[in-house]
Amino acid sequence: MSEINETYALTDIGVNLTDSAFDPDRETVINEAAKVGVRRMLVTGTTATESEQAVELCQQYPGQLFCTAGVHPHYSKDFSAQVRSTLLALLKQPQVVAVGETGLDFNRNFSTPEQQIRAFEQQLELASETGLPLFLHERDAHKQQIEMLRQYRDVIHGGVAHCFTGTRKELYNYLDLDLYIGITGWICDERRGRELLNLVKEIPAERLLLETDAPYLLPRNLKPKPKSRRNLPAYLPHILQEVALARGCDADTLAQQTEVNGQRLFAFDQSCA
Repeated sequence: MSEINETYALTDIGVNLTDSAFDPDRETVINEAAKVGVRRMLVTGTTATESEQAVELCQQYPGQLFCTAGVHPHYSKDFSAQVRSTLLALLKQPQVVAVGETGLDFNRNFSTPEQQIRAFEQQLELASETGLPLFLHERDAHKQQIEMLRQYRDVIHGGVAHCFTGTRKELYNYLDLDLYIGITGWICDERRGRELLNLVKEIPAERLLLETDAPYLLPRNLKPKPKSRRNLPAYLPHILQEVALARGCDADTLAQQTEVNGQRLFAFDQSCA
């Protein structure tokens, strides 16, 4: 593809590689991403079972794949003492570098707000116990989520607002808590990403991270347009270039900065040592 033919050294900090969309060609997807410079990926855990699958996948690609372990707010109703115990054990594995995907989602309420709050609180405690950063999801629940993060600010060890698509006020709420901001191909959507396209200039360079959230959020302005609607980690260089353009900076410099940021937050090298 003409727009992603340059090679950078990049980390995709959000890939749902255990998703069934990758069952037919998971190894090819990982290899194709490496060819365009996506040298490292963070596989997202959304349930205890998927987090276990993520660890198993990472063990097949040491130093290339890392993962999170947690329970997405959609599945909070399933959070139990056993799930907590399973997550605690997973969080001690060298491949696991963050707690999550966790947070609150009051948009669709697949779990009740009360169930979500309880599960999020448990995972905030796990982050405190393990010293790992948070991999945060939030939708239509910003006020409650910020209040809970503030309560735990002194005992958690950073985190990233994954797939940030919020307002300027919401951005600064996260920045005020010393959190990182994850930017996806949402910024490439001329229908929904206009506000984010302008807002991305205000993210401090040292707090910016890049992700695809594959297989979701295919960048709409990829050329030529992919035949499949499935997003791929190989499209991360395109997102990098779009973010660099919006910020008025050099893509190589931005790539280097986001790598420094990812290493600072997730301590990849120490994890695989």
